[in-house]
Amino acid sequence: MHVDVPAKVQEIYAEVLRRNPGEAEFHQAVREVLESLAVVLGRHSEYAEMKTIERICEPERQIIFRVPWQDDHGQVQINRGFRVEFNSALGPYKGGLRFHPSVNLGIVKFLGFEQIFKNALTGMPIGGGKGGSDFDPKNRSDAEVMRFCQSFMTELYRHLGEYTDVPAGDIGVGAREIGYLFGQYKRITNRYESGVITGKGLGWGGALVRREATGYGAAFFADAMMHARGESFEGRRVVISGSGNVAVYGIEKVHELGGVVVACSDSSGYVVDEKGIDLEILKQVKETERGRISEYADRVASAHYISQGSIWDVPCEVAMPSATQNELDGRDARTLARNGCQYVVEGANMPATPDAVSLFRASGIGFAPGKAANAGGVATSALEMQQNASRDRWSFEQSEAKLEEIMRGIHARCHETAEEYGSPGDLVLGANVAGFLQVAEAVHAHGLI
Repeated sequence: MHVDVPAKVQEIYAEVLRRNPGEAEFHQAVREVLESLAVVLGRHSEYAEMKTIERICEPERQIIFRVPWQDDHGQVQINRGFRVEFNSALGPYKGGLRFHPSVNLGIVKFLGFEQIFKNALTGMPIGGGKGGSDFDPKNRSDAEVMRFCQSFMTELYRHLGEYTDVPAGDIGVGAREIGYLFGQYKRITNRYESGVITGKGLGWGGALVRREATGYGAAFFADAMMHARGESFEGRRVVISGSGNVAVYGIEKVHELGGVVVACSDSSGYVVDEKGIDLEILKQVKETERGRISEYADRVASAHYISQGSIWDVPCEVAMPSATQNELDGRDARTLARNGCQYVVEGANMPATPDAVSLFRASGIGFAPGKAANAGGVATSALEMQQNASRDRWSFEQSEAKLEEIMRGIHARCHETAEEYGSPGDLVLGANVAGFLQVAEAVHAHGLI
């Protein structure tokens, strides 16, 4: 059977648009993958014949539910909960829960779709899923967060299980929220299934390095990129957006690898510290006090705070967008290129817009997509599942060594696949093709399901 590859790709994308109206982020994620898969269809006509791509683009299950809860003033609040169980060809659905006002079905589907390929790249036996709610934990009391989490889990629990679906944390869902969610699951089911959720506290089934994993992993991936070009982090000026776990621990590992992070941010603005971000003070402000990034500048004489503009205006050699999707646009990309940026490594999920990615790839700037560079968190979640299953606990050093091995392995896989498919150095194509091929082979092995 002859396949007109460009026409087939356009046909698949048009059908995704038709079936999923109004879901811009999901459309963006699918398009980015489809653009890479044209080379696969050119070699593997069976994927067109069996509609493999179309099957992977359609979630196996989409769950939407009401979450009623009562605030501290006795007022009833109603939020909406989501869980998209996207693909289980490689293992149980695995992916985080995001609590943020921006959460809607399209965002959860984009995250879940990315998760399929990200999880495949780790080499771990985990499928792809994602979930969350439009609930905002910011400025809510612990009691309010607990009541919301209990209501959320009261509906979600029936869809979870260590061999079915294993959620974790994401934006707005940290150790506190995971504790409340797991407690309610245990209460309802009368089972202590440590492996049913990851990101747990260290005293009750959690794993060392889980909090640090995504930031550390992005730094390890960036370091592998540089080594492939005969370079390193040593002495390089780095900008990392965000100031949550990904950014904080990305800063920590970059400093250990010899780089100097001079700027980070939150939703209110960003700080620039030419001496390098003081990690101890940043952790005190953001982790201990849950304060705003401006408070860092109040305490550090060499730092200044900027409430307007873009953090990508700060000159750097390495940029690591680590806050949220589509935070770095075409204007920012041009600014980075003009200022001599040589590497862009996505620490968040799809933080660069399509026009920004196109500019990076066209200009020769080394670009690492989030589905590869951001995989450290889910990789360590899978390691937590391993430890739970064996009733074991690994040391920090063991866990970090396994994480580093996985991240450098992901880079090698993306790098080699890009070369094999005729685009040396194109890690976007390498990540998409390598992840897709592993999932597609499993999909075919399982038959028409």
